[in-house]
Amino acid sequence: MIVINITKRLDTAEGSINAHFDLAINDGEFLTLFGPSGAGKTTLMRMIAGLEKPDGGTIEVDGEVWFDGSKKINLPPQKRSIGFVFQDYALFPTMSVRENLLFAAENAQQRHNVDELIELVELSQLSNRLPATLSGGQKQRVALARALVRHPKILLLDEPLSALDPSMRQKLQDELSLIHDRLGVTTLLVSHDIAETVKLSDRLAQVESGHIKRLCSPMEFFSPQSLSGKLQLIGEVLKIEEDTPVFIVTLLVGSSIVRTVLSSSEASELTIGGHAIISTKAFNPILIPLP
Repeated sequence: MIVINITKRLDTAEGSINAHFDLAINDGEFLTLFGPSGAGKTTLMRMIAGLEKPDGGTIEVDGEVWFDGSKKINLPPQKRSIGFVFQDYALFPTMSVRENLLFAAENAQQRHNVDELIELVELSQLSNRLPATLSGGQKQRVALARALVRHPKILLLDEPLSALDPSMRQKLQDELSLIHDRLGVTTLLVSHDIAETVKLSDRLAQVESGHIKRLCSPMEFFSPQSLSGKLQLIGEVLKIEEDTPVFIVTLLVGSSIVRTVLSSSEASELTIGGHAIISTKAFNPILIPLP
């Protein structure tokens, strides 16, 4: 169990705010921090990792105190059992895939397990390659494997897939889910992607202005109680086109394009780049297998 109750003064685009994060995370849970930019999601993650110091409060992991402002306890990052995956991979350019993982190992047992991790992320054939020769998805796999070398209690993922194209992003989401299920490491993800959040998370923590506003399952958060449809899909709004007297809205649902017709008042509630739930109450789908 991870118990967090910390405060921090944050400087945002809207001015300074007094953040207060009060959160309990279960062992082996996959929790996503979801909210607008500047809400404090990455800062919270960096404080858990020891990369930033809270102004006060406590962080306790499995009974071990990592931070206690009143007792002046603040374990350095290397003393905290965490793995951190950044957006920019942060790989050593002159080291091979295997050497990047070996550098993170602290003992003989961890070094022994490096090849198993490389196999887990499907990079065995590329273990001697340098990062510059790898694709973005391959680099992200290396960064993920390296974060797992020390068998951390907490895996911290700061929008690790945001720079990837949609097909690669979906593939790595599947792999990340499988790795989490296999290893059972408590995982904390920062994401702005609704589909990714629903796909990966056990729970979602809504972060706004430095506070946890809501803690629930992703579907409970994204599906309003008023929607009782038998089928619900989440899509990203790509286009809103007027075709008097109605509007044509184009959405990306997974890797598929969906177009629908809305009234002027309905379309006015949508924004390009935003997300919407497609719901139908009376729907008998016909499933046709793809070749």
